[in-house]
Amino acid sequence: MNINSIPRRAANAARFLGTITPVTVAEYVERLNTTGANEAATVLLSLPERKAVRILSMPELENAAAILAALPSARSSHLLKLVANDRVTDIFQSADFATRATLFARLDPETARAVTHLLDYPPRTAGAMMTTEFLSVPSNWTAAETLAHVREVGHSRETVYAIYVLDDADRHLAGVVTLRRLIAAEPDDPILSLSQRGAMVCASPLMPQEDVARLIRKHDLLALPVTDASDRVLGIVTVDDVIDTMIADTTEDAQKFGGMEALGKPYMQIGLLDMIRKRAGWLSALFLGEMLTASAMQHFEGELEKAVVLTLFIPLIMSSGGNSGSQATSLIIRALALGELKLGDWWRVALRELPAGLSLGAILGLVGLARITLWQQIGLYDYGPHWLLVGLTVFSALVGIVTFGSMAGSMLPFLLQRLKLDPASASAPFVATLVDVSGLVIYFSVAVVILSGTLL
Repeated sequence: MNINSIPRRAANAARFLGTITPVTVAEYVERLNTTGANEAATVLLSLPERKAVRILSMPELENAAAILAALPSARSSHLLKLVANDRVTDIFQSADFATRATLFARLDPETARAVTHLLDYPPRTAGAMMTTEFLSVPSNWTAAETLAHVREVGHSRETVYAIYVLDDADRHLAGVVTLRRLIAAEPDDPILSLSQRGAMVCASPLMPQEDVARLIRKHDLLALPVTDASDRVLGIVTVDDVIDTMIADTTEDAQKFGGMEALGKPYMQIGLLDMIRKRAGWLSALFLGEMLTASAMQHFEGELEKAVVLTLFIPLIMSSGGNSGSQATSLIIRALALGELKLGDWWRVALRELPAGLSLGAILGLVGLARITLWQQIGLYDYGPHWLLVGLTVFSALVGIVTFGSMAGSMLPFLLQRLKLDPASASAPFVATLVDVSGLVIYFSVAVVILSGTLL
């Protein structure tokens, strides 16, 4: 069922929600919350406890903190106890200070300790993403004892597909058993005999989330244990947590790459003033940068007056440099995000982009020269008696501008990363603006050299 077919008022909608999937209900409750948390809280109160917990666990419910704060204290306290600790931590991170204080007072001591512990880890790390609710058993148990334990507590754990075997003495990680192997085992089989062979794949709590995602993808895992220096399990990161986090980061990077500040909220939920604020700053900076283009043209005003034909190719020159720079930036930012490149690889990238830029510039230059020659020969346009020199100017300028664009676009992400800034800030409009200004300088400088004594 589409959320638009659900009645708008909570009182009329409650009876429709029993058979709807949790994610659809979460989207509906989120839509209600745009007009006030009280109405959304009324819907949540009308749901069975298990379904309410599933709704709160959905990342689609962006404003869960405000809705929980609007619930009666006892009800929100009970729901927070049932929601996974990592999701509760996400809810707290998205809340303002007052709402966070209100909700923290409603947490039971065990959940409060877990959430406080998770909030201590830096954002975008394994520690911040992990959940402390995972299945673990002592290393001296049998398969039958483990299976009975899964039946008993599995409903309250983040996942039951991986069971972590802990040493009796210091509870360090001794092995990992998949649910498939557990079900297929004989009842009297020692649980440790069912664990995977070889070195176990683990993450440290401070491992960046990109590296966590890479490990999960590389080893085809449903969950990744997070361990301390003594191999004690602190929690696990599940594949769905990684997907949720990476989708949010990809959205943020895409918005930055478009030449604006990341919205931080779904498009339809951000206010007009916030939208203007997040877009106006970068737009103004880009506008000021483009004003340098006008300054460059003013500097070469004399050359333009003598050789008006040069103005015909200014859009061609500027767009080619900007396009090549944007291509290079896109490739390098993605390679950095995937871990294919490190900060120290900048010189290897430069050695690749230099010949690539020269080759691409030569290809475009030949196309431009061929176009000028063809138009001149068949009479579509008369570029004057020195048309061949004009064509050579365009050819040479394109080689230089495309090469510069490729080098600038590929090096800028490394520079930003070296300055501890997000490489995604090297947006396509930013690179294009940079190359526009430098492209005009290159174009007219080449023209002065080639056309001096003829048109100039």
